[in-house]
Amino acid sequence: MTGVRRRHILGSLLLSPLLTACFASSGGDSSGDPKDGSRLRVALAFPPAENLSPYGADATVLSRLGVTEGLTALDANGAAAPALAASWRRENDRTWLFTLREATFQDGSDVTPGAVATALTHATDAEPAPAALSGVTLTAKADGGTGVRITTGVPDPVLPLRLSSPSLAVLSSKAYGKGRVDPVGTATGPFELTKVSGSTSAALDRHDDYWGGRAQASGVDVRFIADGTARASALRTGEIDLAESIPVAQAATLDKATRKETATTRTTSLLLNARSGPFKDPKVRAAARRAVDTSALAEGVYEGHADPGAGIYGPAVTWAEDKRRQPVGRAKPATPDGTRITLATYDNRPELPEVAQVLKQQLEKAGFRVTLEVREYSRLESDALDGKFDAVVLARNTLVDTGDPLAVLAGDYTCDGGYGIAQLCDQDVDRAVAKAEGIADIAERQDAAMTAEAAILGTDAVVPLVHQRIITGVGSSVSGVLLDPYERTLVGTGTRR
Repeated sequence: MTGVRRRHILGSLLLSPLLTACFASSGGDSSGDPKDGSRLRVALAFPPAENLSPYGADATVLSRLGVTEGLTALDANGAAAPALAASWRRENDRTWLFTLREATFQDGSDVTPGAVATALTHATDAEPAPAALSGVTLTAKADGGTGVRITTGVPDPVLPLRLSSPSLAVLSSKAYGKGRVDPVGTATGPFELTKVSGSTSAALDRHDDYWGGRAQASGVDVRFIADGTARASALRTGEIDLAESIPVAQAATLDKATRKETATTRTTSLLLNARSGPFKDPKVRAAARRAVDTSALAEGVYEGHADPGAGIYGPAVTWAEDKRRQPVGRAKPATPDGTRITLATYDNRPELPEVAQVLKQQLEKAGFRVTLEVREYSRLESDALDGKFDAVVLARNTLVDTGDPLAVLAGDYTCDGGYGIAQLCDQDVDRAVAKAEGIADIAERQDAAMTAEAAILGTDAVVPLVHQRIITGVGSSVSGVLLDPYERTLVGTGTRR
């Protein structure tokens, strides 16, 4: 797709959603050494895909492990909350002043306005740009001893939410070398990344000078285990204390007390290549959409741990349903008549290969001839972004990148979007998204986002399949895990065993 910047992001955030799940509380004394709490053993599903660069998929890995932070964070309702910035105010329609709190980088240097401005400038200069900055230009400058003044190219009413993105983490000047950004020992969070062993493991030590208080665990030992069955087995046998994304098929093998189910804003969708191949024809896309039975996926593959796809935004975003509009401009479905397609997905999320297998059967019943390809995500991403597949099954958290309900629409479905796996470039869609981006009022912006969603769904380049609930495996001795509906956090100062 012309103008599409490559960017792997696992979702953009919704403005002030009233979520059905909330963060777990932390606190209490460690069951290990009272002076130096036990190290946590954590299994994550996704190994580093981009050398732990904060500008891509690995940004969420870093934030979930308590390594990185930005100027702001998100509270349980999706509103901007203080992080490295203690407060902020809007000076005019394009300029904001953020006041920093006293904080220390993990290399011992102070978090200063100059350091923050440098970090944000590096993010704006990154190629490709972080998803949170898709379509956005900004400049950051130090203002006195505690202020950072940020000016945007056009009015940006959701800038505080945008700055909460894991991809806009603030790192010390030592992080920025030639050709890469190194988060090892240069971030601000409660845990310092000290060692990374390729795509297999990582080690983190406690950052004792963390502004938010000393973490109860002395460190975190991470294993990257792409196989969901292996993650569940490691939890059952006591090899690890915490396992993300337990497969639905493995949930029953865990003790009920160790299964924590969280409603999230993750939607699994079928993305159809609208640029090339058979799905370049909107009538063929319409035929594929008509062939899909989402209820069979929610009840069969997910065994009731998901809801049938209603749109890009799911039921965890409670305001979206009342504002949802019918898709507009859909083409009349063609007759597939043996049309050959390649359907791809990845196995880091264990339900996805089964979803793809069921979709293969449904599409073949409708007359398509389907070749199925399953890879580990890091080996799938570049080909998917290059449009080398006709269709991709993707689990996408619509709330992971910014607090703006339009970010996932702009990043995934516009001509200049940064994560265009659907390869969509439609002028009506671009106009609807651009119009919505110019609205400051929250309720009106939400209405406009749903109008844009209707335009996108009308192209049939995306077919929402299910809205997921995530099962986290938590050892019986572990407390204080951050069960985050946005999937940005997992381990915090109060997480311990």
